[in-house]
Amino acid sequence: MGGMTDNTPVIEVRNFTMRFGDKAVVDDLTFDVRPGETFGLLGANGSGKTTTVRALLGIYTPTAGELLVHGRPFDPAADYSLGYLPEERGLYRKERVLDVMTYFGQLKGLERTRAAAWSQHFLERVDLGDKGNARLTTLSGGQQQKVQLGVTIMDNPSLLILDEPTKGFDPVNRRLLLDLVEAQRAAGATVVIITHQMEEVERLCDRVLLLKDGRAEAYGTVADVQDAYGSGIVRLHYAGALPEPHGWRPLTRERNYAEIELGEGTDAQVLLRQLVDAGVEVRSFDASRMSMEQVFLKVYGQAPDEAEGAAA
Repeated sequence: MGGMTDNTPVIEVRNFTMRFGDKAVVDDLTFDVRPGETFGLLGANGSGKTTTVRALLGIYTPTAGELLVHGRPFDPAADYSLGYLPEERGLYRKERVLDVMTYFGQLKGLERTRAAAWSQHFLERVDLGDKGNARLTTLSGGQQQKVQLGVTIMDNPSLLILDEPTKGFDPVNRRLLLDLVEAQRAAGATVVIITHQMEEVERLCDRVLLLKDGRAEAYGTVADVQDAYGSGIVRLHYAGALPEPHGWRPLTRERNYAEIELGEGTDAQVLLRQLVDAGVEVRSFDASRMSMEQVFLKVYGQAPDEAEGAAA
């Protein structure tokens, strides 16, 4: 990082606007990503996530504003310390797996034998140890994705930007991939993850930015963002009749089970008292923060899985 203090943001975006013709895809966006954190960049299709990353990496020239990596505009020729996994995966598909990985390692400045050894070790780690001599075209989409992740994290970059890294993965491979990403973070990397998997956001991210129509809709720690959209959810197993809602509303109500959204200023203890006073037999009472999935639904009016796919 060249003598910078630890608090200097790894990424700084200041008053960034991106117009295509007369349409502002990103509008006066400001945020930063701090050293060592895992940062979630979230949004429905067309919200400006991928556009922001492309401008950060110099693929697009911003209409206005400033986008900095380690305190200066990103220079791919000088900065090998960034690993980028784009949503559209693109490798030399007719070549052999090990050759492709070694070639990219050399582009990153690794000596050929070291790049080859690292690549073979990585392939074994992701259950592709016997695929080094196979051509990429013979691998499944998920296997090709693992190879591309290997290219991205080779030589342990200090900054990882991952666009939908687990898209199309089954739960076992998703876990494997997230463990690899977490190992990079534990080794000191800063990670930016663009994802529609809200459970991953809750488990991995320190802070998040929710983009909507090119503007920052919410920005802060996961807990802060959850709290900003409601006091939380109570899952209730009960017998009897629920009283008239007061400061809360049922999201799901079945004979012996309800999910209840708490209104502003109503905490779980207030609700519990209301239920007991109304003679409801409370069998189990589980209060939790509003999930990121529910926040996503509130912000975008659609579930995360409906918002998937390539777009701005």
